[in-house]
Amino acid sequence: MKTVNVRQLKNNPSDALRMARKAPVVVMNRDKPEAVLFHLDKDGLLAEPGARLALATALYKSDGVSLGTAAKVAGMPLESFMVEMGRAGIPVIRGDADTLREDLANLKKWHASR
Repeated sequence: MKTVNVRQLKNNPSDALRMARKAPVVVMNRDKPEAVLFHLDKDGLLAEPGARLALATALYKSDGVSLGTAAKVAGMPLESFMVEMGRAGIPVIRGDADTLREDLANLKKWHASR
């Protein structure tokens, strides 16, 4: 396992990402571990059944990523990810009426492009 400090990560993030392809990288803030970088490859941690879906679900549920991005992280078609969110009781439509109209318009564009 490699380590980088916050300054190294800020100055050269691509170097830390390259290291993470080989092994997890611990990001240190002063002398304390702050975060861990994992490469999202097919053979690593996320190769475990359900791991990508669990990560995507957590990211989406916490508003860390959009629905479409979460579906990509999960490695699933958008429709399948939406079904999984419904099964988990996580709403796929959020916000007010304006947000709903915008989401529907984006969904129609997406569907038309397929």
